[in-house]
Amino acid sequence: MLRQFFLGFIKIHILHHAAAQPVYGQALIHELQHHGYELSPGTLYPILHELERAGYLTREDCVVSGRWRKYYTATDTGRAALAEARDKIRELVDEVIDGQGPDAIESRADDESG
Repeated sequence: MLRQFFLGFIKIHILHHAAAQPVYGQALIHELQHHGYELSPGTLYPILHELERAGYLTREDCVVSGRWRKYYTATDTGRAALAEARDKIRELVDEVIDGQGPDAIESRADDESG
């Protein structure tokens, strides 16, 4: 289950960087390692392909130093998804870090039903 949580974080992280500038797999692996994620190419590339198929990323193949490199850039759909994810992340982090718990949930439920 923890792996599924982290895969969601990784997808958002990829979108974040691809929205700022074109990115490629090996650079993303190093960036994610910097944040404590250990991804192999066999894990990362299917994620990139999934995000591309879903319309969140676009790919451009370029020759760099005599080798093909696939650069990924966020699409407008990817940027919109990232903006929505940022709002949700802010809300979640505020709640989790501030330690809001069952009392806050009950309070909101009472406000909505009352």
